[in-house]
Amino acid sequence: MDAVVFDLDGVLVDSEQTWDEVRRAVVAEHGGTWTAEATRAMQGMSTPEWARYLVEELGARLTPERIAHVVIDGMAHRYADGPPVLPGAPEAVRAVGQRYPVAIASSSPPVLITAFLTATGLTGLVEVAVSSEQVPAGKPAPDVYLEAARRLKVDATRCAAVEDTTNGLKAALAAGMSVYAVPNPHFPPDPAVLARAHRVLDTVADLPAALGQEN
Repeated sequence: MDAVVFDLDGVLVDSEQTWDEVRRAVVAEHGGTWTAEATRAMQGMSTPEWARYLVEELGARLTPERIAHVVIDGMAHRYADGPPVLPGAPEAVRAVGQRYPVAIASSSPPVLITAFLTATGLTGLVEVAVSSEQVPAGKPAPDVYLEAARRLKVDATRCAAVEDTTNGLKAALAAGMSVYAVPNPHFPPDPAVLARAHRVLDTVADLPAALGQEN
């Protein structure tokens, strides 16, 4: 293994529910209707993709550009006192980073990735941080993982990826990475997709030990 690539939402920060709450509120405020499948459908989408979904599929009466701005502003407000970092997550990244180059490959916009890195003091350790805004397609497409590997100058098949949701797992698997799954308790991944993971962990804090067992 040459590098480790972390997802952000649901792996390092407990933000999947926050994204859900903010998007639901914005859709309701602007005349749209939430559907049962909306939450899972948007997990892993890039900002342009989920913004179009809120407008075209859920009927929010804003332009995609405007609704993206409103939602991200709402998320930034929620992050004002610091992102909801999961217990043991920064320590896990530091421990892994002592042995491997590490990256983040996230569907969050760059401003929220930066907020996490700044709040946890990981800016210098995380060599690469890629948002799906910066690649052609969001998860479940592999683009964000392939770009992270490219920037790390390693072969994607020589990387481990850490993911929590169905679309994230699909993206990392499609990139050819060895996938360590940390199933999201609020939005459990598809069991058939989860079964394809290299290892299933209870929390991200278990990752350093799991990687050590591979050597």
